[in-house]
Amino acid sequence: MTRDQQIESPLSGCGAPTPVEPGAQEWRRVAPFPIWKALLCLLAFDVLGFGRNFAELHRRVSKWKVAPLKPLPHAVESVCNAMNYACVWYPKRVLCLQRSAVTTCLLRTCGVPAEMVMGAQTLPFKAHAWTEVNGSAINERRDVQNIYDAWDRC
Repeated sequence: MTRDQQIESPLSGCGAPTPVEPGAQEWRRVAPFPIWKALLCLLAFDVLGFGRNFAELHRRVSKWKVAPLKPLPHAVESVCNAMNYACVWYPKRVLCLQRSAVTTCLLRTCGVPAEMVMGAQTLPFKAHAWTEVNGSAINERRDVQNIYDAWDRC
C-alpha cells in the first residue's frame, strides 16, 4: 500500500498510518492532530508549575528529542490547529511561553525539528516566545522575527 493510500488514525496523533480505500478524498489522508493531546499538555504545563520555574521549563524543552519519524505532510498545520482550539477551550488564558513550549514539544513528538525561541524588544520592553520550524515562525504573526531579537533557542 502506498503513502497516498494511507491516513493517520485520529487517535494516534503522529503515529503509524492506517490503510484506507484507494480514491479517498484528499482531506482524509491526514487526520487532524488530537486536540485532547494539546489540552493535556497545557494542563501538564500548569500542574508541573513550569510557568513559575523557567529554568526547569527550559531544561525540559531543550532535552525533548525529535522523534525518529518521518513527519506527515501536514503535521505542522495539524498541531497548530489543535493548539489553536486547545487554547480556546482551555479554562485559563494561555500565554506565549506556555503555548510555544507545548507546540514545540508536540511537533518534536511528531518528528518535526521545532525550536522554541524567546526574544525581546527594547523600547517599549516586551518579551515574547514563539515556535520556529526550519527558521520560520509558525502559528505566529509574520513579522515576529523582525519585532523581537531572539535571545535564546531551545
